[in-house]
Amino acid sequence: MYGGDILLIEDNPHDAELILSTLRDKGEWGRITTITNGAEALDYFFGPEGCLQVEGARLPKFVLLDLNLPKVNGLEILKHLKADTRTREMPVVVFSSSDEAQDRINCYACGANSYIVKPVDADRFSSTVEEILSYWMFQNRVSYNQA
Repeated sequence: MYGGDILLIEDNPHDAELILSTLRDKGEWGRITTITNGAEALDYFFGPEGCLQVEGARLPKFVLLDLNLPKVNGLEILKHLKADTRTREMPVVVFSSSDEAQDRINCYACGANSYIVKPVDADRFSSTVEEILSYWMFQNRVSYNQA
């Protein structure tokens, strides 16, 4: 369950499928773990069996986080990740349908590394996902240990 290169936290099955389809089409992105609600996302890291408690479990290279999630919203997940010294440096990219200024302000204030609005057009959505993945998987260099 742990050790994927990308952690996708997305409850919308259509959006998740478009993201996964982009990954499958390109085939070079590495492993992806998908979580569909905020409570599961917090458990993934901080629960009794979470990756921070499992010997040898790796943190993802980055998290692609939706804001509007059931149970626990994306902003709360972001706050938890950036408040913990073990996950603080892990890049979190907010990928949301919201283009509200207050959402962007809140996310950046809580430590988001990037905030990207989901395009409505399917082709543009896929190319945006590809650009996000290309940057965060191949160009960005993390400062935390992934071994």
